[in-house]
Amino acid sequence: MSQVGAPRHPPIPIGDVTAPPFARVPNPLTLFARRGERFRSLAHGHELEPYLIFLAKLSAVQHGVQEGLPPVAMPEPNALARVHEYGMPPLDRGRFTTDRAADATLDRVLAGCGACSMPAAARAALAKVQAADSAALAAMAQSVLSDSIPIEALAEHVFVAAALQVHFARLAAGLDATRLVPVGVGACPACGAPPVSSLVVGWHGAHGARFCACSLCGTLWNFVRIKCTVCGSTKGISYQEIAGGLGTVKAECCEECRSYVKIFEQRSDPALDPVADDVGSLGLDLLMRETDLRRGGIDHFLLGY
Repeated sequence: MSQVGAPRHPPIPIGDVTAPPFARVPNPLTLFARRGERFRSLAHGHELEPYLIFLAKLSAVQHGVQEGLPPVAMPEPNALARVHEYGMPPLDRGRFTTDRAADATLDRVLAGCGACSMPAAARAALAKVQAADSAALAAMAQSVLSDSIPIEALAEHVFVAAALQVHFARLAAGLDATRLVPVGVGACPACGAPPVSSLVVGWHGAHGARFCACSLCGTLWNFVRIKCTVCGSTKGISYQEIAGGLGTVKAECCEECRSYVKIFEQRSDPALDPVADDVGSLGLDLLMRETDLRRGGIDHFLLGY
């Protein structure tokens, strides 16, 4: 692992110097399909190949279950106006209650996963979720949404998290991105969830801007570079990467809160996905264990790391 100081960035074309949008809501009809393709691309020859292939299949399930789902229940206009005024996320994950759309999404994800090949331990975990009653499922959903998943039940919660990702992506897709406002450091402006990682993008009009990627709903939001996405500090920010790498995957480290979150250089590799490449770069997490920094990004597919 090597350490790099303040990053040197290539010149930004003058034609691309415009104010980037604050937020970009997801398109769930493409989000999971593209993520599945990325998982499959990363799997070839990877040490985690079986797991990455499983996640590619799980992403395909997330994509496939959407057709014919009941419409999601969006917040009322007056509620949206109120949260906008007070700088609150319109999709408050802390107040989530299940409904017809959420129940149907979970049922379809569990059924779709049942057709996927997986290790015996994962199959047993899936069976536990399928056999759970409504109260147990609601408790599991709350554990995912509060980032407080019990370590002894990590595998079961992966399937619930996958369904919640679909449900919240569909909700976020219905929001007006231009009405989203900052709601706090390390909090998605749509649902309040923490980021999984961040991207330095090459979009027209936002070239070189950094966007955090929500771990739950998939919303992207603009965030100042060389600033901790966990605590907001600009002091003692450094970058770690695997020696000999391509320079597209780094751990942004904060001396103030002693945490790190991965940052991906999407300008150099547009195929980089904030979730798939987070899993695919697990080697960096393992090397970061040699430090006293804790992992600050939340990835439901890396529970326990």
